[in-house]
Amino acid sequence: MRKLVDFLVALGPLGLLAMALIDSAGVPLPGGVDATLLLIAVLRPETAWWSAGAAFIGSVLGNAILFSLAQKGGQAYLDKHTRTGRGLVLRRWFVRYGLVTVFIPALLPIPLPMKIPVFCTAVFGVSRTKFLAVIAAARLPHYFALAWLGLQLGQDAGTWLKSHLWHLSGFAVGLAVLLFVLVRLSDRGEELNAR
Repeated sequence: MRKLVDFLVALGPLGLLAMALIDSAGVPLPGGVDATLLLIAVLRPETAWWSAGAAFIGSVLGNAILFSLAQKGGQAYLDKHTRTGRGLVLRRWFVRYGLVTVFIPALLPIPLPMKIPVFCTAVFGVSRTKFLAVIAAARLPHYFALAWLGLQLGQDAGTWLKSHLWHLSGFAVGLAVLLFVLVRLSDRGEELNAR
């Protein structure tokens, strides 16, 4: 698998598109797309923006594939992986907070589980268009911010991310609370209009 990743990295933006597609389709790759994008931005700055765009396209396409797979066999997967532990917590979060549980992990450069929320979207009847719009809204700033960070900080970008993990986590919690409040207010407004 490492040789495949090295080969894809050597291809630059096209390789990153393939990596993001494979990773987002549910096959985790060593090193990860984020770290590879940072590396490319540092080593080949002239391709940083192209690489961010390629990672974005690959991620959206990969998530579309995973969503399609989840529509076919997602219920069995959820039944198996959400009986106890973290899987059960993620499923309950999705039931309560909806697409916020997809948006937050897709936006942040902190490795957060995506598979169960993606499967929940398909199994619980969220439209493909709505799901992909949320993925696109999260992944676009995600990848372009990483490319910018790599261009600005160079070799120190990875260290900066690690040293600001608590800040990023706090931002994630704050963003989740804000989105939850907005979703609840929107739901309340729809209820009032329906009366």
